[in-house]
Amino acid sequence: MTVEQNVLQPGGAAKHQQTFLNQLREITGINDIQVLQQALKDSNGNLELAVAFLTAKNAKVPQLEEATYYQTALPGNDRYISVGSQADTNVIDLTGDDKDDLQRAIALSLEESNRAFRETGITDEEQAISRVLEASIAENKASLKRTHPEVWSDSPNPYDRKRQDNCPVGLKNVGNTCWFSAVIQSLFNLLEFRRLVLNFNPPANAQDLPRNQKEHRNLPFMRELRYLFALLVGSKRKYVDPSRAVEILKDAFKSNDSQQQDVSEFTHKLLDWLEDAFQIKAEEERDGEKPKNPMVELFYGRFLAVGVLEGKKFENTEMFGQYPLQVNGFKDLHECLEAAMIEGEIESLHSENSAKSGQEHWFTELPPVLTFELSRFEFNQALGRPEKIHNKLEFPPILYLDRYMHKNREITRIKRDEIKRLKEYLTVLQQRLERYLSYGSGPKRFPLVDVLQYALEFASSKPVCTSPVDDLGASAPASGTLPAQTSPSTIEQQGPSSSDVPSTSPVQRSVIHKPFTQSRIPPDLPMHPAPRHITEEELSVLEGCLHRWRTEVENDTRDLQESISRIHRTIELMYSDKTMVQVPYRLHAVLVHEGQANAGHYWAYIYDHHQHRWMKYNDISVTKSTWEELERDSFGGYRNASAYCLMYINDKEQYLIQEEFNKETGQILVGMDTLPSDLRDYVKEDNKRFEKELEEWDAELAQKAQQEKLLSQIPRAPAPSPAPVQAGEPEYLEQPSRTDLSKHLKEDSVQAINKALAEQEDRGPEAIMDTAIKLEYTRLLKLAQEDPPPECDYRLRHAIVYFIQNQAPKKIIERTLLEQFGDHNLSFDERCRNIMKVAQAKLEMIKPDEVNMEEYERWHQDYRNFRETTMFLMVGLEFFQKKSYMEALLYLIYAYQNNKELLSKGPYRGHDEELISHYRRECLLKLNEHAAALFESGDDQEVNNGLIIMNELIVPCLPLLLVDEMEEKDIVAVEDMRNRWCSYLGQEMEPNLQEKLTDFLPKLLDCSTEIKGFNDPPKLPSYSTHELCERYARIMLSLSRTPADGR
Repeated sequence: MTVEQNVLQPGGAAKHQQTFLNQLREITGINDIQVLQQALKDSNGNLELAVAFLTAKNAKVPQLEEATYYQTALPGNDRYISVGSQADTNVIDLTGDDKDDLQRAIALSLEESNRAFRETGITDEEQAISRVLEASIAENKASLKRTHPEVWSDSPNPYDRKRQDNCPVGLKNVGNTCWFSAVIQSLFNLLEFRRLVLNFNPPANAQDLPRNQKEHRNLPFMRELRYLFALLVGSKRKYVDPSRAVEILKDAFKSNDSQQQDVSEFTHKLLDWLEDAFQIKAEEERDGEKPKNPMVELFYGRFLAVGVLEGKKFENTEMFGQYPLQVNGFKDLHECLEAAMIEGEIESLHSENSAKSGQEHWFTELPPVLTFELSRFEFNQALGRPEKIHNKLEFPPILYLDRYMHKNREITRIKRDEIKRLKEYLTVLQQRLERYLSYGSGPKRFPLVDVLQYALEFASSKPVCTSPVDDLGASAPASGTLPAQTSPSTIEQQGPSSSDVPSTSPVQRSVIHKPFTQSRIPPDLPMHPAPRHITEEELSVLEGCLHRWRTEVENDTRDLQESISRIHRTIELMYSDKTMVQVPYRLHAVLVHEGQANAGHYWAYIYDHHQHRWMKYNDISVTKSTWEELERDSFGGYRNASAYCLMYINDKEQYLIQEEFNKETGQILVGMDTLPSDLRDYVKEDNKRFEKELEEWDAELAQKAQQEKLLSQIPRAPAPSPAPVQAGEPEYLEQPSRTDLSKHLKEDSVQAINKALAEQEDRGPEAIMDTAIKLEYTRLLKLAQEDPPPECDYRLRHAIVYFIQNQAPKKIIERTLLEQFGDHNLSFDERCRNIMKVAQAKLEMIKPDEVNMEEYERWHQDYRNFRETTMFLMVGLEFFQKKSYMEALLYLIYAYQNNKELLSKGPYRGHDEELISHYRRECLLKLNEHAAALFESGDDQEVNNGLIIMNELIVPCLPLLLVDEMEEKDIVAVEDMRNRWCSYLGQEMEPNLQEKLTDFLPKLLDCSTEIKGFNDPPKLPSYSTHELCERYARIMLSLSRTPADGR
């Protein structure tokens, strides 16, 4: 929502000319608002015709420049005055003959909108919001037509979708609608805006047939927005579905485009629709007075444009909503605002007119909710498309706007002049400091203080009386390139080569150094260059001068640095006096975009004014956050994420965030109590449906539990002897139960019994059993205490080893040993059968209060999970080594997830998390490269196969890598995969490939860390304990012989 003046006709039909101007700026790359406005005027508002005017061969920038530019701000002129900085060097030259690049840009930008206009007759303005509204809901419907099932699906367990305590409710992404969620959540958390929407009553005549298209569109949308806000207030669901509200947006316009919507453009349209809806109500209720629109009161402000044109002053007041700011070339928000407020003066510096000209903007009335639209896109002429600006831009949590207010313009002008003077002086000081820090006239420069120090070190070095070349020449062959060896007498006769060395200096002959035959440097050869001859008197004078000069340079450098710091501090504090901190605006929400100009994902950071903390709203995920996380994701310069929209609120207007109170009791109203009766009933009905879903789930679980209990009570026949297993690959079966595992322990039990019989042959079965259990426990305890190599994991050999290492209760271990010796597999001979019966009798004697059977079952279930995790890991690594990455991925995913759950209970419950994480990450990276190679091939079938790999294997797995922000390697891997695909945005490709890439990238760039449920896990082979240990050792040994690829 921007200026309300019409660029074409006073009070005319094209109400929102800023949309046209933004589109023209993006298509043509022209940032001169005068040229864009003139083109719109000459084309009578036809966007296509305006582009044609601007791209005509002779469409040079008009020479009237200032005359026309400043005419827009003359009194009585209702034409729009730009509120954004036009400083941009990357613009299209319209004066040249070659326009191929520009024509491609126009085609890319207008192709869809023109086709839709010809087919439906819908205006360009309407197409601006309809670019992807149809896709927002149709995305879900289209997914039903896919031939390949998704790897992830919503959890069927409704408890996974249940709201926890009073945690804020999320919004489901119903197909490229992250922009919708980010904007709606930011507005919903403005309590005054929430109250306006919830308490909106449709006009009385709304029951009749709507009078025009606006009523037909806006009133139903307002109704659905009320329902949506009500669910966000009182729903028992973790997140709610906004499809019905988005459906209204989709149905309002007809378009086949499936791009992702722009946040600022959607915010503009959303508030525009709400303004129209409230205007209908206001006009109905007015009583002879001009109706007040609460949306205008909340989001609109006014500024005064003042300036001088050839000595003539002018003033003009304009209304604004979202305030656009240029990002490129600025380091913080105040610099952006300063450039936007004095843009006229900036442009006048380049004017050929010698007369004084310029204009300033001053806020006369600020809205309670002030929204800044950060322009992070620039037009790339070579590629014919916009590109995102990733530069860092800082913004404060509290923004003081006093310096931009009209009432403070005199003092602000004085301070601006003072800052200008200080910055000029600062530039001079920095240039002087640079001469000290980068001294020299050649390409390489050094700090002057270091140069003096080096000179001092050289002068102070031990003098030598011969040339280093002469020393080398003494050992060089006669035919070599070095001078021939000279006799000692000749050396003495020649003396020093330097004419300025005193003849009184003693001449000494140095030992000859042979560089090719000696491996040690002679002790008298200096490590650094040194003077040939220097007297004590010369050295003393030189050292004194160098020390003095070095001290002077150090003092000068320190004084310059301190002066620069003082000036920086003075500039920073220029607006800190009490008179300039009276208009504080607090940061309420930051809408973040990650990705590139034509693809990406939005989420929002919103400040909880009552809990005094930041919250991150990322579609269905709502989590606590920090200012540090917001800085990292919003300032820019870190990966591809940066703020695109900033929402500030007047910190003195507490009604914006104040809770409602009961007029009778004075108590704060919360939750459902804040809703009107009709919405309260609506939410109650939805909660009843969800509660019924929970009850049906509970009933289903109870029925399953009852069936399992009945089955467990049915007497089981003795298990038949296992049939011999054929050699070869094992059959894929369900994971064996504890009884099945105990069959593998028969050999261990028999060995313990034989040892006990050998020690106590004359004793009875009970004593022999006790001895056998002690022997078996001793053996297992020894295994548990050993520190084996990675390929030997003794936990796989026996559950008791696992229990001991994880400090299981003694009763759990004792009962497990009794079950081992009471197993039916020991009934093969008389002695073992007697011991088996004794063990079974002791098991029956254990009272329920002696061993917690629920805990006992949990321990054994954990051990079964450990073995299952081991098999997932083992099979996944085997596939990985065979380079069967698609098969390996799901095994490694399950291995990591199960292992993470085990490790949450104790450090020895699972395997090395870093190892599993490494191969999971490598598997994804290799699949990503394979999919990218298929995409690059250009073949339709291979391109589709590559996108299937991405959509069904990689994209669903990315939340698993992003959920733990401490895993930096995983985050870097995700960025590498995303950058691999984002790199295609700047490349020429076939239109069908471009379309597929545009459809796919938002899914890849979705930053949601919401982990969805798995489909059925892959089936595992049934291994005996011996087979499992053997194959595990084999795969781990092979890994130790393979380079770890940086692990």
